Amino acid sequence: MKLSWKQYDLHLKHTFRISRSARDTASVMIVSFEHEGIVGYGEASPSSRYGESLETLVNFLSLINFEKFESPFLLDDILRYSETLLPGNSSAKCAVDIALHDWIGKKLGVPLHQMWGLNPKKIPLCSFTIAIDSKEAVEQKVREAEEYPILKVKLGLDNDKEMIDTIRKITDKPLYVDANEGWKTRERALESVKWLKKQNVVFIEQPMPASQFSDLQWLRDHSELPLIADESVVRLSDIPMLAQAFDGINIKLMKCTGLREALKMIHTAQAAGLKVMMGCMIETAVGISAAAQLGPLLDYCDLDGNVLITDDPFDGVRNTKGRLILNGKPGIGATPRMT
Repeated sequence: MKLSWKQYDLHLKHTFRISRSARDTASVMIVSFEHEGIVGYGEASPSSRYGESLETLVNFLSLINFEKFESPFLLDDILRYSETLLPGNSSAKCAVDIALHDWIGKKLGVPLHQMWGLNPKKIPLCSFTIAIDSKEAVEQKVREAEEYPILKVKLGLDNDKEMIDTIRKITDKPLYVDANEGWKTRERALESVKWLKKQNVVFIEQPMPASQFSDLQWLRDHSELPLIADESVVRLSDIPMLAQAFDGINIKLMKCTGLREALKMIHTAQAAGLKVMMGCMIETAVGISAAAQLGPLLDYCDLDGNVLITDDPFDGVRNTKGRLILNGKPGIGATPRMT
């Protein structure tokens, strides 16, 4: 069993600005797991918010030794071993998890969603993200996103009202709003929620910092819109207390270490009465195609990371007018583009 990796520098179609940062490029690591002539692909998209970088990815991946395992089918043993190597490193662990799942699906000759008994026609419509920008740039982005039936709008700075007003002059589509912890006081958060309630907004994602849990509880008690946790939820162990402050959670493979834990998180959240959304970082078709395999289990879908870039090195799930269409290929269904 052999593991290798390669860095890709992805270029965004527009500057991607949220309440705490902005960028024009994103660097990811594509992992290849090879055994018996079959190659499984995985992806790590590191986030400084969770203590990762390209350097930490290489450090973690260099530590992995598969020699003690007889077969990639010993998935539970391998991923438990991966978990114990170093704390954190969630996207690096995710890359290994996805690559192993992809290999198993290819070895068995079935897509992962089929292996799990899921109906690919039940994936909810995917939103398209409009990041924070100037009025003119937002107008351009919204017009470019005309084919997408749901928009996800990044807020959390001092131009929230301008962002929404600009969008509403062009379209009345349903909006998902993501403040990315940008509203620092519960008074501002509640004022924003009340105004957004009138703007055909479906829910608010992470309105306040994860560290302000009591304020989030208060806001949930007073909010007329559902609240979805993002930065507040990382791993499975976070879910039990979140029902006290949120109506749903946003699961990201890069935060939770991959498909195996994501599946557990979905079932746990549903048992707790929480809605389930799946989101992403800026990723290639590898990460997005992997996450889409769990799409039929979701209430909300925000897997648009690869349609925001200009140079995806892989083909995989297709996003057609906001509908994710799985290609039926074994594993995650992602293949390298010929260059």
